[in-house]
Amino acid sequence: MAETLTDTGLDLLFRNARTYTAWLDKPVSDGTLRDIYDLLRWGPTSANCSPLRIVYIKSVEAKERLRPHLSAGNVDKTMAAPATAILAQDMAFYDQFPRLFPHRDLRSSFLGKDDLIRDTAFRNSSLQGGYFILAARALGLDCGPMSGFNNKTLDAEFFPNRPFKSNFICNLGYGDKDKLHPRGPRLEFDEACNVL
Repeated sequence: MAETLTDTGLDLLFRNARTYTAWLDKPVSDGTLRDIYDLLRWGPTSANCSPLRIVYIKSVEAKERLRPHLSAGNVDKTMAAPATAILAQDMAFYDQFPRLFPHRDLRSSFLGKDDLIRDTAFRNSSLQGGYFILAARALGLDCGPMSGFNNKTLDAEFFPNRPFKSNFICNLGYGDKDKLHPRGPRLEFDEACNVL
């Protein structure tokens, strides 16, 4: 790939992007939520395992189902967000290998191996969660990812008969720039990286 993004694109995805906690009263369309997935699904995962599963919360009724599982500090911003995504990992992702990785029988190499299943699902759903945020930003949305919720009770509420486990949640919408906190610093290259 010889082409690179312009500075405008890099600013949109990284340099000027922020984590939002306050939202403008502007809805997010179902089509845009579909478009997020249609972009993120092309990001790589190990052996194309693709364990991410998403539940989008938009209705008042669904928000009320979500409310009791949120940490106190996350309630108001989540209730105000136009949409909230529960990003979960399918703990039976390996059942999709015959379709997603037909070159070899990988399904049987996961059966009964709980540690391998857990590590693979978590690692790759987290990776896909990063793609999710970049896709949402690329489509003009702001994001408010968070982990302040009770995974166990949320999973019982939203995935009672599915082998899904929540990874993190992410509020989506059009952020209120006037309510942003000052941006936190980041580590410099030499503090975080080595070239050997």
